[in-house]
Amino acid sequence: MVPYNVIIVDDQNMPRQLFETFVNSSKNYNLLYSLKTAKAVDVYCLKYPVDLIIMDVVMNDGSNGLDAAKRIKKQTPNIKIIIVTSMPEVSYIERARQIGVDSFWYKEVEGKPLLEVMDRTMAGEHIFPDSTPVQEIGEAKSVEFTDTELLVLREMTTGATNVEIAEHMNISVNTVKQHIMHMIQKTGCRNRTELAIEARVRGIVIPE
Repeated sequence: MVPYNVIIVDDQNMPRQLFETFVNSSKNYNLLYSLKTAKAVDVYCLKYPVDLIIMDVVMNDGSNGLDAAKRIKKQTPNIKIIIVTSMPEVSYIERARQIGVDSFWYKEVEGKPLLEVMDRTMAGEHIFPDSTPVQEIGEAKSVEFTDTELLVLREMTTGATNVEIAEHMNISVNTVKQHIMHMIQKTGCRNRTELAIEARVRGIVIPE
């Protein structure tokens, strides 16, 4: 069997080097490129015979693996993509499915070895976790927030005011205040600023 050509995209040195080791340890794969940014990975896919991309989501330069995956799947849909992340952002799994990403793997908590996910993905399977990792914010767990609360919380992490959140979500300012109050009560956070900071630091919600 001819080895599959792989591109790795991760801005952090240790995970990227670990993925390189996984690829190089298997006769089924050939490391084509190892990149620190997702900005131009779609261009590589047009220039080179790429079979598989292993790609993180959040990059230090502001590029985003899910955005890159969307571009790649639009122009070269036959290339397999595995999203790998340590961020438990609640929207990532569903966004990846909608884009057409082939598989999804959490760096720190995934039980399946990455090589197994790679092999099964290249065999035509779609490997996705059942849910995002549970995180704690104060006295609450991430699974205790409603979908609307998480949407409000994501807006809060951008620094948006209650009025701006209400306009973005097409709800009343009083409704925004109620959601924030409920989340503060659940978590035991002292105020909305502490709540937003805790949510962002733990990666539960990440601004677009």
